[in-house]
Amino acid sequence: MSLRAKILTTVCFASAAVLAAFAAGGSATVIEKRSQKMMQIEMEATGHGWVDVRTDGLQVILLGTAPSEAERFRAITRASTVVDSSRIVDNTDVENSVATAPPDFSLQMLRNDDGISLIGFIPSATDRAALVSRLEAQQGVGTVTDMLETADYPEPDGWGMAVDFAVETIRTLPRAKISVDPGLVEVNAIADSPAEKTRIETSLARRRPVELKLVSEISAPRPVITPFTLRFLIDDQGARFDACSADTDRARDRILAAARDAGVKGAQGCTVGMGTPSPQWSDAVVMGLKALRELGAGTITFADADIVLAAAPDVPQATYDKVVGELESNLPDIFSLKAERQKAAEAEGTRPEFTALLDKDGKVSLRGRVTNARSRDAIESYARARFGAASVYGATRLDPDLPQGWPVRTMAALEALNTLASGSVVVTPDLVRVSGVTGDQQASDTVSRLLAKRLGEDAAISLAIQYDRRLDPVLGLPTGPECVDRLNGVLAASKVSFEPGSAVIAAAGEKTLDDLAVAMKDCQDFRMEIAGHTDSQGRDEMNLALSQERARSVLMALMERHVLTENLVAAGYGETQPIADNGTEEGREANRRIEFVLLDAKPIETEGAPLPAADATPVTEAEQHAGVTDETEVTAPEGEADAPMDTLGDDAPPMEEAPDEAGEAPAGEDAQATDPGDGAAPQAAETADGLPAAPPLDTAPDAESPAGEGENAAPAALPEQDPTIEIPVAPAEDSPAKPETRPDGLDTSE
Repeated sequence: MSLRAKILTTVCFASAAVLAAFAAGGSATVIEKRSQKMMQIEMEATGHGWVDVRTDGLQVILLGTAPSEAERFRAITRASTVVDSSRIVDNTDVENSVATAPPDFSLQMLRNDDGISLIGFIPSATDRAALVSRLEAQQGVGTVTDMLETADYPEPDGWGMAVDFAVETIRTLPRAKISVDPGLVEVNAIADSPAEKTRIETSLARRRPVELKLVSEISAPRPVITPFTLRFLIDDQGARFDACSADTDRARDRILAAARDAGVKGAQGCTVGMGTPSPQWSDAVVMGLKALRELGAGTITFADADIVLAAAPDVPQATYDKVVGELESNLPDIFSLKAERQKAAEAEGTRPEFTALLDKDGKVSLRGRVTNARSRDAIESYARARFGAASVYGATRLDPDLPQGWPVRTMAALEALNTLASGSVVVTPDLVRVSGVTGDQQASDTVSRLLAKRLGEDAAISLAIQYDRRLDPVLGLPTGPECVDRLNGVLAASKVSFEPGSAVIAAAGEKTLDDLAVAMKDCQDFRMEIAGHTDSQGRDEMNLALSQERARSVLMALMERHVLTENLVAAGYGETQPIADNGTEEGREANRRIEFVLLDAKPIETEGAPLPAADATPVTEAEQHAGVTDETEVTAPEGEADAPMDTLGDDAPPMEEAPDEAGEAPAGEDAQATDPGDGAAPQAAETADGLPAAPPLDTAPDAESPAGEGENAAPAALPEQDPTIEIPVAPAEDSPAKPETRPDGLDTSE
């Protein structure tokens, strides 16, 4: 080949290469721009404007910061619909997001006869093995099944407190479901009886920590009432129930509404139970109450299907005939009515009586008449079996002319007396009268059913039974000495601290005051003294004033925490009652203290919430136990003057006299303080009882007196205490440095 041909061939190939390169570069540029433009349009159109699109040849590079990982994933998925996913290079990132919130932890404890099951989602910081061990260590729980899941998170606030409360609660509930959330515990349980239900609810409320929210739903089977009894009477004391039974809540509401129409005042209770003789029980009761209202005075007693209507002697015969006729004609068929007019009362002293007196110490005196020696032995043996052999004193006399059935009436009366804490029963030929005090809210119902069962539904009975919540074993309220021990125990664990030389309570003392307010919950019915004491540093009169101010500060702080303070009195004793050596710092610290002193072991009922209106929803048994001050007044027990005193022998022991309450100092009587002279230390005046009064609040030390360390500084001024909450008291001659135990024989009855 010639040289020219070679050159031309080379030039052609070079030109083709240049043209091919140019064409390829141009095509790549067109593809890049086209791909970038199409991708950018797609991102903008689908709401992913945060994506910045770049191209490099066939590669499409995505840049930018996505607001979330989900948004980033959606953008990449959308880009793969525009170009092949193999051409996409993902260089996007995600904004810093808030840390993932911990999950909602919860725990359920299910207990039945087979054991306890644990179900839920708990933090890994909770020691599962220790939790299971605590449950297995409880007696009688059976097998503990652990079905818990965990997550690696710390325990939320309130979790440990709620779990501890739940573990302690499940121990006392054999059939229960307890749900635990941080700061919240829900308890669902089944009780064996209404009394057990009330005990459980009271126990839960007492043990609940202040910071814990508690929701409880305790159910109990309805009691079996036999005989199914209702007794309603109208006399000079008004209309009231001696016993009330209903088969349903609706029947109870109808009966109580009819009772209000008949003149009942205030809230009334009616036991809902099983054993009704007919579904038409409420119809018959409503008719009977309406009939008694029309008569104006008398008694109506229902015992199963038997009804006894006893009209008062002064009811006109025409009215009696009309009312009885209407009632007989309209009662449901299953019920039978026996109507009678009560006889006029016989003159006092002309009828035989049998009396049994039960005092607060459990001693029983039997007086009055019995039919013969054999009957007397039977009555005394029965009383010893019921009340204890050493607690029964017999002073009865024989009377062979007593009416038939007298031994049965006396035995039934003793059985009724056994339901009371103290009281009396009086048996006459035409009446059995029971009066006294008890800690059982259903005692009146119980006695009515008992006497109706023993003596018949037509037996004439009179009940005056008073409920005393401090005798209620379900509530378990503390006595006066127990209250003082509880309060001083709180102070022993943590003192109420004050600012140096001041009556201003320091921040560290707030928790102690909160604990005192909780401890005072069931102790507000007792008269107590808040006693302030100081060490011996400083002048005597200054320490006396400072101790008084500090005691008053504690009283005002309790009032701010909604503690009823009308039974509390503040007193300062300065340095006069040391309990340790003032020569050492430890001793002085011990002497600077606040103490509670019991002034009277006899409780004084504080004023609680007003009684419900007459048309209010009936109060249930659980609601009656919920608060310690929400009680309904009941008829006070009759005096024991009706008992025949002439039946006692010469060797009969003297009966205990009722305490004389007339000697109490009248409320509102202020102690008069003497006016100190110029430059003289304030002197304590004498009250009407001859006791030293507290120094005036505005007493201050001389301005020229040097302020010492600790207790020497002048006390901070506090507002005057409202004199209406001061109550005159009669403490011991010398208030003890430490609360003393209740003296033997001190009367604690109401």
